[in-house]
Amino acid sequence: MRRGIAAGVAAALLFAAALTGAFGVLLESALRAHGAVDRYAPAVAVVAASQRVEITVDSGESQRTEVRPLLERARVSIAPAERLKEVPGVVRVVADVSVPVVAADGTELTGHGWESTALGPVELRSGQAPQAPHEVAMAAGSGTEVGDTVRLQAGGRAPEPYRVSGLVSGGSGADGAVRASVWFHDRTARTLGGHPGHADALVVLGNGNTSTEKLAAAAPGLLVATGAARGDVENPGVAAARLDLIGVSASIGGIALLVVLLILTGLLDISVRDRTRELAVMRAIGATPRQVRRLIVRGTLKVAVPAALLGGLGSLGLGAVLHRFMADHGVLPRELSLVLGPLPVAGTMLLTVLTAVGSAWLAARRVSRVRPVDALGEAATEPARLPRWRMITGLFFLAVGLGAASTALAFGGQIARAAMGGLALTLIWAAALLGPWIARVGIRVLSLPLRLLFPVPGRLAAETASVAAVRLASVITPIALALSFGAGQLFVQTTAVNATRTQSAAGLLADHVLVADGPGVPTAAYEEVRRTPGADAVTAVKRTTVVKSVGDQLQSLPAQGLKGALSNLDPGVTSGSLAALRGDDTIAVSSNVGDSDDLGESMSFWLGDGTLIHPRVVAVYDRGMGFGDVLLPHDMVAAHVTDGGHDDYLLVSGDADLRPVTERLPGVHATSASEYGAALTEQARGQGLPGLMAVAAIALFTLIGVVTTLAVATASRRRELALLRLIGATRRQVLSMLRLETLIVLGTGTAVGTLVAALTLLTFALAVTGLSALSVSTAVCVAILGVVCLAGMSAVMLPARRLVRRSGSPRIE
Repeated sequence: MRRGIAAGVAAALLFAAALTGAFGVLLESALRAHGAVDRYAPAVAVVAASQRVEITVDSGESQRTEVRPLLERARVSIAPAERLKEVPGVVRVVADVSVPVVAADGTELTGHGWESTALGPVELRSGQAPQAPHEVAMAAGSGTEVGDTVRLQAGGRAPEPYRVSGLVSGGSGADGAVRASVWFHDRTARTLGGHPGHADALVVLGNGNTSTEKLAAAAPGLLVATGAARGDVENPGVAAARLDLIGVSASIGGIALLVVLLILTGLLDISVRDRTRELAVMRAIGATPRQVRRLIVRGTLKVAVPAALLGGLGSLGLGAVLHRFMADHGVLPRELSLVLGPLPVAGTMLLTVLTAVGSAWLAARRVSRVRPVDALGEAATEPARLPRWRMITGLFFLAVGLGAASTALAFGGQIARAAMGGLALTLIWAAALLGPWIARVGIRVLSLPLRLLFPVPGRLAAETASVAAVRLASVITPIALALSFGAGQLFVQTTAVNATRTQSAAGLLADHVLVADGPGVPTAAYEEVRRTPGADAVTAVKRTTVVKSVGDQLQSLPAQGLKGALSNLDPGVTSGSLAALRGDDTIAVSSNVGDSDDLGESMSFWLGDGTLIHPRVVAVYDRGMGFGDVLLPHDMVAAHVTDGGHDDYLLVSGDADLRPVTERLPGVHATSASEYGAALTEQARGQGLPGLMAVAAIALFTLIGVVTTLAVATASRRRELALLRLIGATRRQVLSMLRLETLIVLGTGTAVGTLVAALTLLTFALAVTGLSALSVSTAVCVAILGVVCLAGMSAVMLPARRLVRRSGSPRIE
């Protein structure tokens, strides 16, 4: 492999290793990381309810388990505590409860029952433990004294006076810092938590002789967590994020690997074609096909191994950047730690080297299998026809892509979202495999105007391109991939955000929206606002997430619980009526989940804490992007969420003066429906930002692949360019020819990429958001085209100027 081409291949392999390894870092973090064990550090075990939904899918001869995390706290009954205490080695069982508390000045605190002080070195400095419902113990140094009265907004109630019965020092955290700022009487804490007979977890304190098996037998059906797994119970958001991160890392990492394979295959095919004459001579003088392939593979290994090593080491830094970015934007909880180990580096090195070797071996098959007598003739020309396997495989990928688009359009909803995943990539693979056909069509179409506008260089460009369709196909593919993947995924996200904005703007009919800076709007605010003069209609909204089985997969769906007047919102009901949404056996679903045929039928859902329900569908609506895919009665949602004492927002119609309510409730304030809709839009945009960052990383690698492939393809043409100079072509004519030929390549790649991106976007808009929500920025399109075209033209012309010498006699090396 020549030095210039080897440098280009090494650069592509290095970036490929860094990209795939970065998602490997995220995957390892998801598999190995646990929540921090802080308050539960003294425990030998923690008994809790499972924080996931699991179903077994029978797919004929095999079975697999589908798992989705629960985003709400699944509480556990305190009844097993007595049986757990009887297990040998158990000293004490603490029914731990957390309660959101807001002080009079708006400070957010966390409350626990007094028995939770056993989890940390908490020392009662003065006074006594809380004995009555309206007594609390506060942290020393909080500015209060024993006997003082403080107003606390606890568990979603209106602010109430509490007497400070004692002051404590120390803390419940492993580092000695005060974590629980307020301690209530145990019964009071469970009442404020909304589940008097339940706790967040049963924390078992004991000695080293405590048997995990006996604890599990004493609490059948419950999870017994020990070691690092205790942190997942203490921080359920980490456990949920781990499952999601596994899926995201595996899917995006898989896409990245396919993109890498696509680009490297074309790049190494060009590098092998550069050596065709040399390899043909070897075949003519008696070298066996195996010897030729071994030579190519060894040459590739010399480049691939050091590039993969450097890229694998660099993947640790890139993975850390992705992890930090996702944590900063709230996609990952900060408690989910980053794990940097040798496995991603080793794995990405192995994958990169195997990909390089496999691609080189495939590229070497043609030249190594020709007969020695025909070897030199084969070296001078490219094959005119596609191999049968390539044609059949390309048509297969094309059929799969079009089938995915048809499925999305036919079924819509969640099935459409699932079908969208591989749509663009299958079409690009089809374009890559059928590339020579596409290249020949592009050459024929674009060469006509170039011949008319630029007679000599235009003819040279058309002729050289016509006889090198296979080589040009390897160059066109990464260009089409960069445009289709980058633009397609970007505008899918902007279309989803635009749908959220337009649907929420059209459906929020209230004059005022009450929101809160802290844990939420206390449920007590609902009745207070209803009693306020001028409040014509009030609606309480509680957000949650439910799980539904779609086909043979579990999917998490955004949901909202509603209470009060439903005239404040219009989700675009197409069948049934929201007025029937009452009781515990009714539900309304968006058109992404059901249709008019489901009206009156029962559907199965798991609520936020894993409770399985079978409600009856009473309404179907269109604005699922703005109002969630599921609408439920408020009280049913509140009974199965982590914090049932707070609503997410209140919708109020009328000219009521809400200042008396907001002044009474710390952290609560009123805004307009338009301002609240804008906040929802920003939230949706922020949630999609980490995904766009991953897409940007893949698109950046694809752009690097475009530049590298074009540069390598140009460097491999030194003999051809020298021959043109020898037969009389001037330097200016050769460079003009290369510019025009590059225009043909860029034009064909742009056309293919635009077609794939347009098909992806239109399918998504028609099947999921509606065509009216389609959001495509002309300026961004021009910028993407400009970057790809500028980079592509530079990648060709810079090495070409070095190849076409200014002085001296051109010669063929």
